[in-house]
Order: sequence, then structure tokens, then C-alpha cells
Amino acid sequence: MELSAFEVVKKQIDVVSEEMGLDPNLTKYLKRVERALIVTIPIKMDDGSLEIFEGYRVHHSTVRGPGKGGIRYSPEVNLDEVKALATWMTWKCSLLNLPLGGAKGGVCVDPRKLNKNELERLTRRYTSEIINIIGPDIDIPAPDVNTNAQVMAWIMDTYSMNKGRSVPGVVTGKPIEIGGSVGREPATGMGLYFVLEAMCEKLNLEMNSHTIVIQGFGNVGGTIADLLYKEGCKVMAVSDISGGLYYFEGLEIDKLLEWTKEGNDLKDYKDERYELITNDELLSIECNVLIPAALENQITRKNANSIKCEIILEGANGPVTPEADKILFDKGIHVVPDILANGGGVCVSYFEYVQDIRAYFWELDRINKELKKIILSAFEEVYKVSRERNISLRTAAYIIAVSRIAKAIEWRGIFP
Repeated sequence: MELSAFEVVKKQIDVVSEEMGLDPNLTKYLKRVERALIVTIPIKMDDGSLEIFEGYRVHHSTVRGPGKGGIRYSPEVNLDEVKALATWMTWKCSLLNLPLGGAKGGVCVDPRKLNKNELERLTRRYTSEIINIIGPDIDIPAPDVNTNAQVMAWIMDTYSMNKGRSVPGVVTGKPIEIGGSVGREPATGMGLYFVLEAMCEKLNLEMNSHTIVIQGFGNVGGTIADLLYKEGCKVMAVSDISGGLYYFEGLEIDKLLEWTKEGNDLKDYKDERYELITNDELLSIECNVLIPAALENQITRKNANSIKCEIILEGANGPVTPEADKILFDKGIHVVPDILANGGGVCVSYFEYVQDIRAYFWELDRINKELKKIILSAFEEVYKVSRERNISLRTAAYIIAVSRIAKAIEWRGIFP
């Protein structure tokens, strides 16, 4: 039986605690979340019926600063998953040395079954229900699975109307016209690109000669696919929730992006050269770089032995389970962990937050320059620790992240 997302998190904490020799009391502390709010969201649908949804907002740790983390809309969302995602956000912010904590939110809903008006009412009611635990000094949400700049705009407006003033710093990932930042939408994919470039340099690999397989073709997967396609890499397979497409000679990513941006599923794309595959089949394709950029727990002990690549670049949060991690490490596959690889999104979210607070906005060149500086600094630290200790990149990343959190807890102490 596979572990739940939050059980995976606790297992990861045990592994790193043992490696570090961490105080057992701190290990116990880190396995709990600070607060978890469950809310009921009743919505009048356009046909006059009433639907009731359940939503969540979780703070794992705010010892280093306000909570930071996305909001996802998905029928699979549950409290356990949101607690896990909030914890991963704690490690991610700490690893990048950002003055933020870890948080996450979600609503158990299939947004494809709601029209725009219903989605707006859902978002505004959810915001009203969690309003007491979000804000620029408390917790700053952002987009995640099935949410976007429009959803963030509704959250900002709802919060601002309740506060009686405009508060752009309550969320990041907003439209530029109301305090959003240039470079925020492609930031996660851009960060993946910078990290992969650095990893290839360490391994003496030519990046533009790589064969690439990407699970997930949304904002993150689509962005990194586009960047690598333009670099000259052969992107052999991509997938979305409907399934995947495979072509040994390489897919035409530019055309696929145009297709999906119009709201179409990949499975409906017509090209006789392309083979329809499942998401499971995609993971076992032989390639240089595998990028799981969909959901958590995709590579497990059941399929880890079928993975045939040199590098796994985690675009999603928690796509590889601890049992799979050990198998992949023993196989000599380099797994670049989520808290490092996909840190570009939270990094540029932090830039947006700073710009909102100061009411002074940066140009794209500065955004990308600062992003590259922060994420590569973290990469060098992680790579160095992994080589010195002969441990996986994930364990090295966790050692750095957990050490900073532990030190912050030690300095602040336990109240009262």
C-alpha cells in the first residue's frame, strides 16, 4: 500500500533527521502543522441548485516569515494532501533562503464543471471563509493546479473589499494590471531550466542533445517544454490529464502549446506521426531527462524500476515517493528534488510580494537575473552537500532546509 502524501512527508523528515542527528523534539515539532482550517463553501449554481464544496487552508510553519503557498482546485484535494504541500513549501522557502514560511490551500471541486460565474462565486466565498488567516503579514496565497491570475484577482478583490482598501500584497500571481509581476507565470518553468542547465554542467552533458519526456503540460510542463524545444532538445513525449502523445523524432511543441491554450486536450490532437499513450506509459519511456510536472506520488516503488533516464527533474511537488527515491538512487539516476527544481515560482512570487509592498516594480531582466542568482546559489549548496556526504540531492536539500528551520525554532524558542 502506497503512503499518503502527508505520510510521505513524515517519512522524508525521518530520513533527514536521522542523517542530521536532529533533536527528536524538533523532529516531532516538524511533523505537525501550525494550523489547518476546513471550510464549507455553499454555492448557488446558475440553474438554481445549491452545491456545497469543502475547502482548506493550512499553515505548516511561519517561524521564518508569513506563510506562502498556492491554492488548487481539484476533485482530489483533501486535507492530508494540503498538509503535505504546505510542509513542502516550508522546505522550499527555507532552501531558497526566502523570509517566508510554508502554507497551502485547496477546494475539492472539478472546476471544469463550473462556468465562470460559478467559479467566481466559489472563489469569493472561499476567500471570505479563510480571510482571517491570510494577508500580507500572515499568509500569501498564489496560483496552483487549476487556478490562475483571474482566480488570484478575485481573491485580492474580495479581501480588499472586506478590508476597505486595496491590498495587492495579499496574493501573488495576479494580473500585472493590479500589482502582478512580469515573469511570474513562466517562473517555475524558467527555474527548472536554470537548474537543469546547472545539473548538465556538473555531469558534463550537452543540454541541447537531450531527449526529454514531460508528464504534465500545464503552466509548468508547458513552459519547460517550450524552453527546451527552443534550446534544440528533442521532446519525445508530453501528457495532460487526458493522456499523452509520443513521437521518437520529437514533438512540435509550439503547435501543441497553441492547441492546448485553446482549451483542447492533447488526446484530441491530430497528427498521424504521434502515438497516443497513457500517463503511466509515458513514465517508462527511455530518455535523458524525465520531468514529472503533474501531481504528487507518480513514481512509486511499483514503477521505479521501469524508469529509464539519467536525470529526473521534479516539476511537480512530491512526484517521487521515498521508496522510489531509494530505488532510483541505487540505479544511479540523479533526482533533482522539487523543493529545489521547481522553486522558481515561489521565488518570483516573493519578488512580486516585495514589489507590492514597496509599490515599485521591476523589469523582466531583473526578475530573471535575481531568480537565476537565488536558485543557482541553492543548487550549488545542495550539490556540494550531496557530494560531501554521498547522499541523494533530495536528502542534501532537506538537510539545508531543515537546518535553517531548526535554527529558527531554537532562536525563537517554544511559546510560552
